[in-house]
Amino acid sequence: MIWDTVANIPLAQLATFVAGGLMLNVAPGQDVFFASACGIQGGPRAGALAGFGVGLGVLMHVTLATVGLGAVVAAHPEALLAVKYAGAAYLLWLAWRSWRAGPADPSARGSVRPWTIIRRGFLSNALNPKPVLFLLAFLPQFTNPAWGPVWQQILGLGLIFTFTGTLVTMGYGIVAGYAGHVIGKRLGLINKIAAVMFAGLAFRLVAK
Repeated sequence: MIWDTVANIPLAQLATFVAGGLMLNVAPGQDVFFASACGIQGGPRAGALAGFGVGLGVLMHVTLATVGLGAVVAAHPEALLAVKYAGAAYLLWLAWRSWRAGPADPSARGSVRPWTIIRRGFLSNALNPKPVLFLLAFLPQFTNPAWGPVWQQILGLGLIFTFTGTLVTMGYGIVAGYAGHVIGKRLGLINKIAAVMFAGLAFRLVAK
């Protein structure tokens, strides 16, 4: 039903949406840096799982945008601030844990439970209010009531954006995981690098 509605969207319009979404996904942002940090710290598998978790966070925002809750949150600055500072606090907590972990241990790479990494990726995105504003601004531009129920168009386009974005973010995490393996052999500073990246994400989140 939803995909029948999406099929009504002109191909040129749909192609423009996919291309625009990919450009936004490829441009390094918080999600990419988070997955990269996890990859550096835990290896390619950890980077991929972090990217998958981030994708689940995007899916949550798409769901909220579809049912209209995203607009409600965006209309209340105090709610956005609360979510923003909660997200920054979470990232700083991850930075503190990574910094205290000490020198990298090659035998420990990939030893973190998969669900733990996925949960961290989900929370890093779910506690970031920016995707709410972005989706509310981006998705409606590619909808038209003449093509079917707008909420179905938003949900369908949101699912496409989530899928492509998750693949891109996982790719970054995997590449960073292999790079982190090389860095770890030469410098033994994987956890410190990840801690700096997490802390930088926290300050970036509250600075904008």
